[in-house]
Amino acid sequence: MAVFVATYSYTSDSERRSAVRPAHREWLRGQPSVLVSGPTDADGAVLVFEAASAAEVEQLLDHDPFVLDGEIVAERRVVGWSVVTGRLADAFPSA
Repeated sequence: MAVFVATYSYTSDSERRSAVRPAHREWLRGQPSVLVSGPTDADGAVLVFEAASAAEVEQLLDHDPFVLDGEIVAERRVVGWSVVTGRLADAFPSA
């Protein structure tokens, strides 16, 4: 398994995002491939996954309530990530 980082850029509809957030967070808690996730201070989020491929992460994210809503995520990107060093490096799967 490899590590992938997904980034979300949100639309400006913060009221809609707040309304759907509980379902989004509940969905994330049910995903065993999520290593860590959370919002950014730039109206978006970072989600880190352990998966076989970026395509697998994309398919999983297609079921996120924030994505299904159609009015919350303006842009999504998934890229592979090689964790090399740092205080938390040992917490991530090695490539």
